[in-house]
Amino acid sequence: MAAVKKIKLGSQGFKVSAQGLGCMSMSASYGPPKPEPDMIALIHRAVDSGITFLDTSDVYGPDTNEDLLGKALKGIRDRVQLATKFGVYYEGGKGYIRGDPAHVRAACEGILKRLGVDRVDLCYQHTSILESPSK
Repeated sequence: MAAVKKIKLGSQGFKVSAQGLGCMSMSASYGPPKPEPDMIALIHRAVDSGITFLDTSDVYGPDTNEDLLGKALKGIRDRVQLATKFGVYYEGGKGYIRGDPAHVRAACEGILKRLGVDRVDLCYQHTSILESPSK
């Protein structure tokens, strides 16, 4: 099997696999959640194949995708570059974006807990055409 090329992300020398694994559809969107053991095996297969850039978000599920990825990361965390997002939430059937400092702190604490890690490599706010909540 050919090696997966590494590329620089940003200007600080951070390197990731040129091919990443977006994990959203494993536990949300595009149909029902997939069987957890199958998805953990898929993540491990991707990493064993050289794909080291894994992407998730707290809104996928919500939260369940980070829970799934946290289980898959046990024993392989240092082999991957982990990206996640925050800021989108749903209330009353309507989607919103929130980025105030209190929400960012709470989101980051929840992300670390669900993933079962002490750090993520890239954490950024979802951007969308959704509304900001009214004050």
